[in-house]
Parts: sequence; structure tokens; C-alpha cells
Amino acid sequence: MRAIQITEFGGPEVLRQVELPDPVPGPGQLLVEVTSAGVNYADTHMVENSYLSKATLPLVPGAEVAGRTPDGRRVVALTDNGGYAEKAVVEEFLAHDIPEGVTDGQALALVVQGLTAWHLLRTSARIAEGESVVVHAAAGGTGSLAVQLAKEFGAGRVIATASSKEKRDLALELGADVALDGAAEGLKERLTEANGGKKVDIVLEMTGGPVFDASLAALAPFGRLVTYGLASRVPPTPVQAAQLMGRSRAVVGFWLMHCLGRPGMYREPMAELLAMTADGRLRPQEGGVYPLSEVARAHEDLRARRTYGKLTLDAAR
Repeated sequence: MRAIQITEFGGPEVLRQVELPDPVPGPGQLLVEVTSAGVNYADTHMVENSYLSKATLPLVPGAEVAGRTPDGRRVVALTDNGGYAEKAVVEEFLAHDIPEGVTDGQALALVVQGLTAWHLLRTSARIAEGESVVVHAAAGGTGSLAVQLAKEFGAGRVIATASSKEKRDLALELGADVALDGAAEGLKERLTEANGGKKVDIVLEMTGGPVFDASLAALAPFGRLVTYGLASRVPPTPVQAAQLMGRSRAVVGFWLMHCLGRPGMYREPMAELLAMTADGRLRPQEGGVYPLSEVARAHEDLRARRTYGKLTLDAAR
């Protein structure tokens, strides 16, 4: 089978197309003929070995696939790497049937980014009716879903940030009440102004560096900042306990892998997200579709913030 493999860590240039033996499923596993594979920020970290879990070489990246099982089921699933290939083996309990009318791209948008957005709001931030929610990178895969889910879950005001007018317009179309430039300089003041002069209740933050610092400064008493990425590759200023106690603020970390295998944290929210998509209440944004052979370009575009929505690889090309 064709697959994308890395034999050294680095940037997009280390992603190379190779021929590998077909994977063989073991007990409790499914073989999936991949039609589409998802591309995530986490993949870019995995390729350079800067992810939360360390990688071992050689490696076929890719944490999510959509495709067909040997008995004809159309499924979407998380993988333990191996997704950038024509065939992948997945754990059966991590595979979901894709409902009629839901595309591969939409399903792939839900399995990592959708679940992440759901848990950021429900599990980590514990959103309450009427609270203000800031969604950074609101045109991205997770952000575009978080904007919609925040509204669905009763947010009083959703404040989106994005790096261009086109992305901010998309956030407004998806239901954000206001959309701002996400640059760090003056961000605290812009967020407060956008919330009617009051500090904000919840911030979903995946950039790091000065954006994290400004977001923490914009939190109201009892506000929660949920950090779930480091897209800038720049760590934030270390947080001191006094900063949190002094305004009764919280910083909460989130990593989707901790949800797997825990009762009620994977299959149930995934089923809810798929049902919401099938009936039109949730609109996952399908971004660029790249041939499998051009995965390096997908990583370059993602890292350069030239994309919106969910990026996918066409395993047939």
C-alpha cells in the first residue's frame, strides 16, 4: 500500500511517500480501506517530535481516518498513528458508523476537533448558561466547531478571534457575536471591549506565547482559560499561583487522549456530534483536500495559517 512515512524528525520536508506492507488487524481491531485521512496541528508536532507523547521512528503519521471496513460499513475512527495511508488498522471501539448525508470531511472534522471542542466547553470549562466565551483561531477546525457549540450550549456572548477578515467573517457566519483580530498586542483590551467592558468568563486557547498571557489577563473572577495547543511554538509566561488566587481564575489543560476509554467521554459525545451534523444543527467546515502525495504542502499551509476548517488527504491520489 501507499503510505506517508517519516524516518527522521523535522518539518514537512521529512514526510515521504513509500510502499509498505498492508497492516494486519489483531483481536478487537478493524482494517479500514481509507478514503480520506484527517490532518491536525498535532500531526505537525508529531512529525517534529514536539508532541505531548514522544514518537518512535519509523512512523506513519495520521490520527484519524474515514473509509470502508471489509463488511462494507462506512466508518470514521481515531488511530494510534498510521492514518496517512491507503489502509489503516483501528481499534473497533474507536470506530463510528458515519450517518447518511454526512461526508468524510465532516466526519473527520468531528473525531478530533469536534470532540475537542465539545470537551473544552463541557468538561474543562464547564460552560454555564449566559457566560461569555472567547474562541481563538475561530475559523480553524476546532475553533469553527467551538463557536457553534458554544451557542448551542447557551453561551451569552461568543467572541471569536482570527488572523484575517475572511476568517473573521466566517466566524460571524457560524454564530459568533463579534470577531476580532487575534494578534497579541492589545488583545486583553479588545476582548474586554468586545464583552461590553467586562472581563470574559471562558477562553479556549491553543496559540501559546503572548496570546495566552493576554487571554489570562482578560479573565473575569471565576473565569477559566482552557489551553489545548501551542501553535505558535512559543511557551507562555509561567503562571504563578498568586495570579490565579488573586482573581479566582483557573487555567485548565486539555488533551483528548485522556478521554479515550473513559465512560461517557468518547462514544457518547461523538454520537451527539454526528447526529447534530446529520440534522443540520452543526456545520463542520471542510477546508482544503490534498492528495496523499502532497501531504507536505498540507502541513506547510496549516503551519502558515493559510487554511480554515478541516484539512483532509485524499487517499486515492
